[in-house]
Amino acid sequence: MKIILTHEVSGLGAAGDVVDVKDGYARNYLIPRKFAIRWTKGGEKDVEQIRRARKIHEIQTIEQANAVKAQLEGVKVRLAVRSGDAGRLFGSVTPADIASAIKAAGGPEVDKRRIELGAPIKTLGAHETSVRLHPEVAAKVNIEVIAA
Repeated sequence: MKIILTHEVSGLGAAGDVVDVKDGYARNYLIPRKFAIRWTKGGEKDVEQIRRARKIHEIQTIEQANAVKAQLEGVKVRLAVRSGDAGRLFGSVTPADIASAIKAAGGPEVDKRRIELGAPIKTLGAHETSVRLHPEVAAKVNIEVIAA
């Protein structure tokens, strides 16, 4: 199935790209979560609009990405969440929580869709996440999850 991506999807492409994927992946995952729309001849007009919007929001050069990476890696991020007695969280830490914690710690504003969690964060302690700033640049952010 041919689709137009509306958001960046790791391993697949960036917003505005026209890609070919398996029917089930498009129908059951990408389209319901608004990561993509079906490709049509009329949808081709939307591609340019999506690409223009992406250019405004994305980091343009590798130098800019490296500067933001240095800022991110220099920030100490602490995130206070509710937890039980054994150190297990009530729920998990989301990319939106991490993005707001980075901003609160004095770091640059990061889009929550660019934060990649290897596994869900469900315990107290130190965790490492990756922030994809540019197709060639990723920053490692250390997060300390503490009890609220």
